[in-house]
Amino acid sequence: MTTAWRLALRDMRGGLKGLRLLILCLFLGVAGLAGVGSLASAITAELDGRGREILGGDIEMRVAQREADAGERAAFAAYGPTSESIRLRAMASRADAGASVLAELKSVDRPWPLYGRFTAQAGALAQRPTGRDAIVAPALAERLSLKIGDSIRVGETSLRVAGLIDQEPDRVGEGFAFGPTILLSREALDATRLLQPGSLFTARYRIRLSDDRDVRARSEQLDTRYHAANWEVSDRTNAARGLRRFVDQLGQFLTLVGLTALIVAGIGVGNGVASWLDQRRTSIATLKIVGASSALIVRIYLLQVAIVSLGAVAGGLVIGAAVPAVVGWVAGDALPVAPKLALFPLPLAISALYGLLAALLFSLAPLSRAGRVSPAEIFRARIEPFGLPGWRVLVLMIGAGAAIAALAVATARQPELSAGFLAGAAALFGLLWVVGRLVRFVARKLPRSRHMLLRLAVANLHRPAAQTDRLVVALGLGLTLFAMMAIIQSNLTHQIEQTVPRTAPNFFALDIGTDELDRFRSTVERQAPGATIVTVPSLRGTVTSVRGTPVTALKPLPKGAWILNGDRGLTYAARLPEGNEIVAGSWWPADYAGPPLVSIDEQAAKALGLKPGDSLGFSILGVEMDARIASIRRINWERMGFNFGIVFAPGALEGAPHSYMATIALPDAREAAVSRAVVGGFPAVSLIRVKDVAGQVGEIFGQLATAIRAAAAVTLAAGIAVLIGAIAASRRARLYDAVLLKLLGGSRTQILLAQAIEYALLAAVIALLALGAGSLAGWYVVTQIFELAWAPDWGLVAVTLLVGAVGTLGIGLAGSLPILNARPAQALRSL
Repeated sequence: MTTAWRLALRDMRGGLKGLRLLILCLFLGVAGLAGVGSLASAITAELDGRGREILGGDIEMRVAQREADAGERAAFAAYGPTSESIRLRAMASRADAGASVLAELKSVDRPWPLYGRFTAQAGALAQRPTGRDAIVAPALAERLSLKIGDSIRVGETSLRVAGLIDQEPDRVGEGFAFGPTILLSREALDATRLLQPGSLFTARYRIRLSDDRDVRARSEQLDTRYHAANWEVSDRTNAARGLRRFVDQLGQFLTLVGLTALIVAGIGVGNGVASWLDQRRTSIATLKIVGASSALIVRIYLLQVAIVSLGAVAGGLVIGAAVPAVVGWVAGDALPVAPKLALFPLPLAISALYGLLAALLFSLAPLSRAGRVSPAEIFRARIEPFGLPGWRVLVLMIGAGAAIAALAVATARQPELSAGFLAGAAALFGLLWVVGRLVRFVARKLPRSRHMLLRLAVANLHRPAAQTDRLVVALGLGLTLFAMMAIIQSNLTHQIEQTVPRTAPNFFALDIGTDELDRFRSTVERQAPGATIVTVPSLRGTVTSVRGTPVTALKPLPKGAWILNGDRGLTYAARLPEGNEIVAGSWWPADYAGPPLVSIDEQAAKALGLKPGDSLGFSILGVEMDARIASIRRINWERMGFNFGIVFAPGALEGAPHSYMATIALPDAREAAVSRAVVGGFPAVSLIRVKDVAGQVGEIFGQLATAIRAAAAVTLAAGIAVLIGAIAASRRARLYDAVLLKLLGGSRTQILLAQAIEYALLAAVIALLALGAGSLAGWYVVTQIFELAWAPDWGLVAVTLLVGAVGTLGIGLAGSLPILNARPAQALRSL
């Protein structure tokens, strides 16, 4: 090994020109993986570090449509100081104008916040809401053209805007909001008269533990004690669960995309090593002549590859480690929490291991082939590629590939997803390789064209030194990812921009009192004659048992059993809701008057193995009730109406305090008039404009798509590097051909046109493959994961693939230009 090390270092004194492709490809792959891992870890670390502040306490108790009773308050207070806040939606309008905005009201008490610090912007008349003063989000002030000191009307009272919110410490932990926040005191909330029986509101009780030990155990104790009473329990270790889950899932997906980029880059590593060894033919032959063994040759160049790979991996880790800081600086305001600025060793170590395994996997074959050939064969094979690797090397390569797959699954938060993704990527990889070999075979078997340039182009696809199969694999993977993303994005855009406006109502109206339902209908119809108004009763409850087994005993909860997660929206109906289809059992008669029956969502039934006749237990406003499943429904979730997963038969819920929801479909021109009439006549009713919700969803998806496209861009960049490496790897053969063609009278234009035809044919094949594979992958994501209708924008997909194909052609021709400048005499002397 000492001899190999000495010779390796001596050989590297001549520079690393031949290994630049290896450096670039490994750098891109490792930087992408390290960046994604570091960013996800930075956001998660920030959530962990600010758990108390984000949650608002050490433990949070949350319940819908009611407040804690005296016994519950006393039990919470026994754990430590407690703070109460109530959150609900309401319409806010200027006291002197008709403009109104849907807002999120949040009443806070004097102890709030238990952790963190609330601040108002400079110029505030008060530093926290008291009396009839409110502190509002800057977005609300902007939409209603408010300034400090103005009045806004909420419910049945007017509030003075005493300031604008600067920092609200527990905002992130409270999840998605339909509108800007209004902070007010409990006195002001009571004055609005919005808290009525059946109103949709959430009460939160944050506890600051007197004893900081066993937080998790205490939260589980409270969960067990109060689960049947509809309480949801969180603690500081899982604050902002929805955001944390989203970050984990997005990080997992982007890691898999980055791993795909690394595999594509690995092909470039193989090309780079093969091209570099081709330049070392004379050195290898000389070492063999003076007695060097094949094993020594392999060790020498493997050491060089290892040294260069370590440098490339280190550079990628530096860039990846800097990603959280860069993202925080560029897009910090758009993120729910700013990434924590720190070094995260685990994702960096995993990325480095990925990079080194990929370098080993793809460099073993060319190193083994170079070590096994004889000097005479090396000297004769001036433009021939090295032979195939031996079976021992194949075993090592399989081991390295298996190690990469095992690492991906072992470090995944969702191992099944990772395993499925890797299996799909491996299948696609194999398919592309087979197609690449098939292209070479077909090109070889095609009849010789009478057109000289076309004949040359086809010959270039199957010549001995052709890189056709590697290019098909590398660029095919990159373009497939982009085609898949174009299909997913166009489907979601279609749903938001076309399906939603065509089938969705104009407004959702919430919290309509049972005694105001008729007046609400007449008010809307007076402003918009012919409007379609659909009303449904609404209340909330918790599933407490499944077939007699308490939900608390079902841990972990079955995947997909979303009806068991906390309190759920419930309704009752005499007739089957529009857009629903019975798949098992039967719907009850319209005049049913018997024991409680329910109809449940098909997906939830599959997750829990439920069938008609099974029983479910419920807790509704503190009242326990058992019901039998009468039917299972398939719900068309694309209809933006009120889709309830659980529907009761008449006779069970009418006596419970509840309110009504309504959907309103009318001409767009009457929206403003209806909004003014409803807000003015029904202070407690919240009116949600559907287009505003669709806009928020579209904005969130746009940010998600940008992140995924950025990761996919790394894959495409690696594919481009592979294309450049393939041109370099075949440079000797192309230079030889170009010189011969020039000696036979060929012009630079003819040689360039022949290569343009070659790359155009290759780009067409790759684009067609990407279209097929990307469509299949996109169809699976859209229809099976997102469960949306299949409606891609084929124009966008075609443009995406066209840009990729033209880029392939342009890069290929740009890489061929130096060959065209070769002087025949000089080139022949160097061959």
